[in-house]
Amino acid sequence: MRKPVAADGPAITALIARCPPLDRNSAYCNLVQCAHFADQCIVAETGARIVGWVSGHRPPSDPGAFFVWQVAVAAEGRGKGLAGRMIRALLARPAQRDATWLTTTVTDDNDASWALFRGLARDWDAPLERSVLFDRDVHFAGAHATEYQARIGPLDHRKIQTEQG
Repeated sequence: MRKPVAADGPAITALIARCPPLDRNSAYCNLVQCAHFADQCIVAETGARIVGWVSGHRPPSDPGAFFVWQVAVAAEGRGKGLAGRMIRALLARPAQRDATWLTTTVTDDNDASWALFRGLARDWDAPLERSVLFDRDVHFAGAHATEYQARIGPLDHRKIQTEQG
């Protein structure tokens, strides 16, 4: 696992395309994430192939939070706990060590993501709060399912560090 670089952009864009139901960002968006937000993003490789991607950022309006934007794991990397390991590695980086909350948004029908974030909350012995953040009708004009915010915390970084090993 490592920080992404701009040259990873095409492989990340292709990985996301192979991971429905993830929303596809523009290739340019993925390049900006790799170039400007490398401290908040991570790739996992098997050989020279990118098999995992987590993008995130620290929201200026909620500086205590680390927001997980997107989690993508290739078919050959699924079922091995890779997504959770990538998120733990991101939280262990100096840029996130003072984060007190992990936040993300998930649609109601994304069972894999809910299982991931519920599992992290359980492992960290931290509550997970769920609330509507972006409503289907109000924010997406009916064109996208409601995005629910999952908020885990407060985080105990000693537990996260212990898990990193």
